[in-house]
Amino acid sequence: MQTRQLGKDGPDVSVIGLGAWPIGGGMGVLDEATSIATVRSAIDSGITLLDTAQAYRTSESTLGKALKDGYRAKCFLATKVSRDYSPDGVRAAMDDSLTALGVDHVDLYQIHGWRNEQYPIEATMETVAELQEAGKTRYIGISNFNAEQMDTAYSVAPFHSSQPRYNMVDRQIEAEDLPYCQQKGIGNLAHSPLGKGLLTGRYRAGHVFPDDDERSRFPRFQGDLFAEYCALTARLSVVAADVGLTMVQLAIAWCLRQAAVSTVLVGAKTQEQAADYLPAADAALSDEALQRIEVILEDTPGRDLI
Repeated sequence: MQTRQLGKDGPDVSVIGLGAWPIGGGMGVLDEATSIATVRSAIDSGITLLDTAQAYRTSESTLGKALKDGYRAKCFLATKVSRDYSPDGVRAAMDDSLTALGVDHVDLYQIHGWRNEQYPIEATMETVAELQEAGKTRYIGISNFNAEQMDTAYSVAPFHSSQPRYNMVDRQIEAEDLPYCQQKGIGNLAHSPLGKGLLTGRYRAGHVFPDDDERSRFPRFQGDLFAEYCALTARLSVVAADVGLTMVQLAIAWCLRQAAVSTVLVGAKTQEQAADYLPAADAALSDEALQRIEVILEDTPGRDLI
């Protein structure tokens, strides 16, 4: 497994990380034993960065079980505070996460987007920095912040990582956010590289997602718009086949073309899914392939929908 440095002075981390939203049940209820086996198989294969969050339903407790029997020492463990960003709320969230995960510290603690304007970013960052000083996390980061919010946060407590949504059809961070991170030496953990399944090539127009899958409520996965995305992915799949990759591997490798991306976080429901990601770590896309992709992406539908 290839590694990259997380930020200008952070640790080396695997370029592919396991996003733990699916094992919390957010994309359909999963068998816990299967999820534990998936996590351990991913770690054994070199996917050692694991990312979860307070808001990921049962994800933290499932990860906690998976990290027993020596697996905690083999991984770089990241989680996030997701709800109450007041100082007391952040402290309580950290303690709850450590309990659920069954650990005495995490490797990276992040603020999960800025949704609650009741509390200033400055106070929240001060609290996260205090948790780092107390040894409850080795590094600190943010998630889903724009460049302006990152600048406010960085002025209080310089952080190592940003976790933005980034994939072939969600490229908004390229204009300001990625350049800001490059300027400051902040590593990016790109989440949703497969567009929650849009970029896997596994779905066809008309597919209906079950009610317990979050995608059943997202406009991108409904009707004519979903059909347009499926057609776009079919065109991209031709490029993937021509360069000897699966569509999933192409989507991951495309994100890794960015030097500012330290890790691409990909969710997995099974060991087989996680294993399919591995070749992307070593894939190098030629300028010709990237140009072909760029031409196809000029027809991306519904850019502002989630």
